[in-house]
Amino acid sequence: MSPRFADVVTRLAATIASRKGADTSTSYTAQLLDDLNRAAKKLGEEAVETVIAAAQGDREALTAESADLIYHWLVVIEAAGVSLDEVAARLEAREGTSGLTEKAGRSK
Repeated sequence: MSPRFADVVTRLAATIASRKGADTSTSYTAQLLDDLNRAAKKLGEEAVETVIAAAQGDREALTAESADLIYHWLVVIEAAGVSLDEVAARLEAREGTSGLTEKAGRSK
């Protein structure tokens, strides 16, 4: 991962967190943070749009939809009270493990 990407995601996560409790009449992010169900549905919508762009081989759309997907994912985890550090810890725990092995371990 590039340092630039990590920096942008960190700043975006902080901005999203700062919108918690903000005026929902003036902040889309505050609206989503106030309604986890709505935020989760929007995340799903963005995921589908990202998949479609990838399947169509549309690089420009994939880039834009990926940005939307990451934003909405960050909103959902913030609304649910899950930190980036918690996600990072889960990813670290999986390092060095085959994806097939890790997935098989979850289905037990």
